[in-house]
Amino acid sequence: MSKTVLTLDDSATMRKMVNFTLSRVGYTVLEATDGPSALELLRTKQIDMVITDLNMPGMDGIAFTKNVRALAHHARTPVVLLTTNSDADSKSAGRAAGATGWMLKPFTPDQLLSLASKVIPL
Repeated sequence: MSKTVLTLDDSATMRKMVNFTLSRVGYTVLEATDGPSALELLRTKQIDMVITDLNMPGMDGIAFTKNVRALAHHARTPVVLLTTNSDADSKSAGRAAGATGWMLKPFTPDQLLSLASKVIPL
């Protein structure tokens, strides 16, 4: 059975890159453009991992991660933050919010596949 990944990013280009990279090896990928629509997908779909941008308008990746952790059935769902920020304070805030991991942009398809296969192997 395929594993489902939810990608949340306000950039259509980034969502499409994540979708293309993961779906071509067998993951099912759902896309969301903002935190509220991603949370609705989490409430209604089986999601095995979330990949979210850190810097988004409205609800940023930290706030979104906290909201994911507040959902009982997603308290342990892996959440990976994508960002151009590599400072210690941002990483610390991500960990405190409950993020599972961190990936710096730009990244290669191979880096994304490696991460996904470690977190939720097919």
